[in-house]
Amino acid sequence: MSTNCSNCPLRKIDAFLPMSTSEIAFMERFKTGELEAQPGTEIMAQGQSSTHLFTCLRGMGVRYKTLQSGRRQVIGFVLPGDFIGLQAGVMSEMGHSVEASTRMQLCTFNRSELWTLFTTHPERAYDLTRIAAVEEQFLGEALAVVGQLDARAKVAWAMHRFFTRLSDVKLGAGNSVPLPYRQQDLADALGLSLVHTNKTLASLREEQVVTWSHDQLTVHNLERLGEIAQIEEYRFATRPLI
Repeated sequence: MSTNCSNCPLRKIDAFLPMSTSEIAFMERFKTGELEAQPGTEIMAQGQSSTHLFTCLRGMGVRYKTLQSGRRQVIGFVLPGDFIGLQAGVMSEMGHSVEASTRMQLCTFNRSELWTLFTTHPERAYDLTRIAAVEEQFLGEALAVVGQLDARAKVAWAMHRFFTRLSDVKLGAGNSVPLPYRQQDLADALGLSLVHTNKTLASLREEQVVTWSHDQLTVHNLERLGEIAQIEEYRFATRPLI
């Protein structure tokens, strides 16, 4: 059964900004249904247009670009609450692909109604702009990490990011969160070899900082993880939900 926007489980989480009654009513009109994607399903394809936009309601996915050589480069990850397809909505086609890593439940929106959002609900349109700005900020941070930090700090930064983001959306319990990605996905995203990534994770595990095993990430010492990742302070910030 489709989840009504007024009963959306994500809206109950403090990580997302509240919506007014009128905004909820608009989102219920804007939403056209839901899509269930199995692991490995391509949700959006690089270079193609789409009649729909999506919000990840449940599950996780990966964003990647396919190079001319045919190789795949992971450029990001999709977590609950993330908006998918803004590029296709604004620029007519996607610059990357999105694939389900787990079973995913996605809220679907009609791309043709995107302009209506800007003309009738400027607050929601601003939220969409803010989402794009947050994503740009994150990409800048990720590029700095990939370009300037050593392998140990890169992996620690990624583990810290995953743990805090997933904890913010109330996934997992205690010091553990689900992390159903492949080490190859992480290695690609950080510009490391799979062997180097594996050895670095083993080192962090031996030091009892983090353990990533059987699709589960357990952080034994978050403060130490932040130090290795060169994260001075983690600041919880609410963000819009489309």
